[in-house]
This record gives sequence, structure tokens and C-alpha cells, in this order.
Amino acid sequence: MLVAHPDLGGRTDPVPITSWPLSHEALSAAQARRLAAGQLIDWGLSSLIDTAQLLISEAVTNAIRHAPGPIRLSLRKYATVLRCDVEDASAQTPQRSVAGDEDEGGRGLALLDALADSWGSYQTPGGKSVWFELPLAPHAPAEAERRRTRRGFTVHAREQAGAAYRRSRGCC
Repeated sequence: MLVAHPDLGGRTDPVPITSWPLSHEALSAAQARRLAAGQLIDWGLSSLIDTAQLLISEAVTNAIRHAPGPIRLSLRKYATVLRCDVEDASAQTPQRSVAGDEDEGGRGLALLDALADSWGSYQTPGGKSVWFELPLAPHAPAEAERRRTRRGFTVHAREQAGAAYRRSRGCC
């Protein structure tokens, strides 16, 4: 399939793409995690499963909490990145919030900052899509360090966000 989209940096690479509609219900986050894991295994990208599932789960949960109507998960495998899109029926762009240690929500964008190579959102005819990209290969040490400190988000702050997320989910 040939994919060309302005938010894909003008890429027109032939790419494997898969997409699933999701119900607007809490169980859809778990369904999205299972679907993504199966597809990543099929594409030979098992090393990305944990990170992809975490970020997909956050994006789908946000769509369920903040948008009405249908949700769609799409995965694209480019030569150097995996791109995940979660579409929903709200035109409202994601809003950053500051979560306290005891808050159940408010860490999704911090997790995207910490774990995704890049991320963003764009308007669709029916609402918006929140997307993120994960590298297919590990970065060289200098590149990895640059990415860890991009946008002023420090490693320590990311570790705190991750620890708070795990606590809010009842693990670790």
C-alpha cells in the first residue's frame, strides 16, 4: 500500500499497514494491546511490544475518556520506525496536565515524551488522530541521550512519570 500524508513528513514509502475499529468501551484498551502485539509479532518487531502496548493503551484510554464515538487503531511499519495512530471523534487536541503522585490520570503525554521517538496529533474529517513513532532499531548512545533530553524533559522526570504510572496501575 502506498501511504502519503502531510503529517508523515511527505513520506510515500510502500509500507505494511493494518487498522482496526475499536468500540468506545473500557475493554477496547486491552483489545488494542492484544491486536498490536499480534501484529508486531507478525512483523518481527517483538522488541517493541511492551512500549507500543503501553503507549497504545494510553492513547486508546484517552480517546475513551475524552471523545465520543468510534475509535480506530492503525499501525504502519516504515523502514526505520513503527507509527501508531489512534483516531477518535473529538477535534480537541491533547492537553498536557500535571499529575500528582496520587492522581490516576494525567501522565499520557509525559509517557509519549519519554518513550516515543516523536508524537503529535492532527485533525481528521471525523475528529483527530494522536500518533507516535518508535524506532525499529536501537539508537546509538549519543543519539539515545539526545532523545532522552529533547523538549527539556529530563531523564529523572521521565523516570518519575514512569514510576507514578506503574504505581497508579497497581504494579511495582
